[in-house]
Amino acid sequence: GSGSKDWLGGELKDAPLSTKDYQGVVSYQPDELVITVKSGTPVKEVELILAEKNQQFSFESPHFGPNATIGGMVCAGLAGPGRVSAGNLRDFVLGAKIMDGQAQIMNFGGTVMKNVAGYDVSRLMPGSLGTLALLLDVSIKVLPKPAAGATVSTQITQAEAIQLMNLLASQPWPLSASCWQGDGSGTLHLRLYGAKAAVESAIQTFGQLGLCIWFSFVNVLKKMFCNFNSN
Repeated sequence: GSGSKDWLGGELKDAPLSTKDYQGVVSYQPDELVITVKSGTPVKEVELILAEKNQQFSFESPHFGPNATIGGMVCAGLAGPGRVSAGNLRDFVLGAKIMDGQAQIMNFGGTVMKNVAGYDVSRLMPGSLGTLALLLDVSIKVLPKPAAGATVSTQITQAEAIQLMNLLASQPWPLSASCWQGDGSGTLHLRLYGAKAAVESAIQTFGQLGLCIWFSFVNVLKKMFCNFNSN
């Protein structure tokens, strides 16, 4: 790919085989929620194409560089904060075209979730770091962007944050990701994604619990602040 994740995995040896010139979208079916892309295609370009149809990669793979490629994204197998709710990157790989060490080109999987023909080699590519084969094309399941999003934050200790997250995780809140930052006492951030009514309900409820809230909806920006009461 672009080399943005060279620090991941073992030390590079010999001359690299670049895929950066192998770019482009092979096919994109928004109605079927699937896109097939050549491995050298920049991730940011594919994300822009998906955004035009109000769709996205749900696994939020980190770029680690402005020119990160789809092949590097898949073979690194990294998922972002949405993994806890949406699943791992591997869960969204439907099919792959690969080249083995003898320059043989093989196809595995397809463009649907229930494709069961042959070995499921396409699911082995995520996280393989290019050690199994050279990834040429990959078909990935995409999802619609959430109708509403919110970020909720509050000052809280780490022990309290763990206790609160265990409580919230057992309830049907539209929680997409969480992050606690600090040393001793810190800040807990909760991200809400889902239907507008569900996110609004969570905002109202969390506000009553004393959480300071910042939230935004598509085409509508709002801010709400409340006083946090540690009791």
